[in-house]
Amino acid sequence: MTPPARIAPLDVVWRTCDAVPECLGVAHEPYGRCLAHLSPGEAGRFLRALTPGQALDLRGTLLSEDLLARVLDGVERRAGRARFDRAVFTGPARFGEVVFAGDATFDNARFDRLASFYGARFLRNASFREARFHREFSLHDARVCGHAAFDHITVRGDALFGAARFGAPSAAAPGTASLQKAFQKASFQRASFQKAQFHGFAVFDAAVFHGDAGFRGARFHRAVSFRGSDCGASAEFQGARFEGAAYLGPMRIVRRLSLAGVRACAPLHIDTGGCRVVLRAAAVLGRLAARLSDAEVDLRDATLAGLSAVTRRSGRLRVTSLDGLDADALTLTGADLRACGLGGLRRPEGLSLRECVFAAPPGGLGLRLGWPPVRWWSRRRVIADEHLWRGWAAQSADEPATGPAGERTPDPARLAVLYERLRPGVDDARVAADFAFGAMEMRRLGSPRGRMRLLLSLYWLACGYGLRAGRALGWLALVTAVVAGAACWAAGARPPGKPAVQRARVAVVRPVASFSHPAHGLGG
Repeated sequence: MTPPARIAPLDVVWRTCDAVPECLGVAHEPYGRCLAHLSPGEAGRFLRALTPGQALDLRGTLLSEDLLARVLDGVERRAGRARFDRAVFTGPARFGEVVFAGDATFDNARFDRLASFYGARFLRNASFREARFHREFSLHDARVCGHAAFDHITVRGDALFGAARFGAPSAAAPGTASLQKAFQKASFQRASFQKAQFHGFAVFDAAVFHGDAGFRGARFHRAVSFRGSDCGASAEFQGARFEGAAYLGPMRIVRRLSLAGVRACAPLHIDTGGCRVVLRAAAVLGRLAARLSDAEVDLRDATLAGLSAVTRRSGRLRVTSLDGLDADALTLTGADLRACGLGGLRRPEGLSLRECVFAAPPGGLGLRLGWPPVRWWSRRRVIADEHLWRGWAAQSADEPATGPAGERTPDPARLAVLYERLRPGVDDARVAADFAFGAMEMRRLGSPRGRMRLLLSLYWLACGYGLRAGRALGWLALVTAVVAGAACWAAGARPPGKPAVQRARVAVVRPVASFSHPAHGLGG
């Protein structure tokens, strides 16, 4: 007679083995004991009854290497619904090339030795929640067609996910409704590694995620690599911690790479494109090297303690926010800063700008009610903060001129200081000169009306603060022309109706005195 069901030491939902009180293995009828506690004859009858594609229920069972191999051979390495929750694998667990036609669950399972799923095929969902791997865990070249859950797993050895594929590719037509369904399907077919612990090397090289790849709160104690991987939706690393070097790329991401709130104690390498890269509130204590193409990057409230570089690889690199950024040495190369405010930087002198694109004043003549009523704006580079303060129109319809989020509109005094602090980090001499001009212009406009503003206005009008040689030459040419015209006018001007008078030359004849000759005498 089978003993009645009893309460297991842990909260489980299946009838446990009656052999020993501590055993959590699922009981098989009519024995009332788990597979590990069946007699050799009973175990033989159980294994001979297995057929390919049959469902397997080995929850809580203690499985040795030999017993697991006999079970997989019994179903000819093709199982239906497979349940290994809380199972304990005392020897190497080799599931290589096994096909799971139904859902496969390994929740809370424990693998004391190698856990190898090399080339395994999960035709539906796979779950390894809170599983513990004391040695290596390999899912290399495996395929999970449905949802893959690895939340809260702990891997003491290396984790190998190279060339693995998660989710099924969508074969939808290019219509709007079909694309929406494809994105919904991709969001459902996700691989989740939430709060996973990787104590060894974690390798995801050439892995393909047809849906989202979620690593929220994951912790990588050693190096992690995603070289050559592909993500069809979003890659989410919010709150993750990298204690070793992290190589996130070269990889392709369709929608977004989120590194918000991450903490990297070692070098962090990012190489991707065609997506949005979010580094909000990230703390990178090592070196940050980001090579992006056709991407948007958000560095709001980030802390970069080491030498950092964000470089445009190809296409366009648009920086959306640098507010609250605290960087010791950050180099932006080829970035589009036309719509990114720089007034929120904590240390502007730590920013180096190379080949960056800045905003520009409106071209042509400007008419206004103030003085002067007509103004011709010179072509120079300006930061988005001045663009916002002056109220100029945006560079284009899709790029609104916005200042720092949550900040009040910048004032000229702050802009003058900002220009001065940014100028040493500019590699282009023309841009540096434009920043120097902008600093003087903001200083002039921010000065109260009086002698100082008058002197600065004359300085601006005469030679553009010593930076507009053409303006000084123009004034010189104008003064020269005026002086020359005045001289010509003075030399050629005469009163009309008065002919020139010629004075006659008068000959002066001096009288000659007469003397009496001594031969002549006086009559008398």
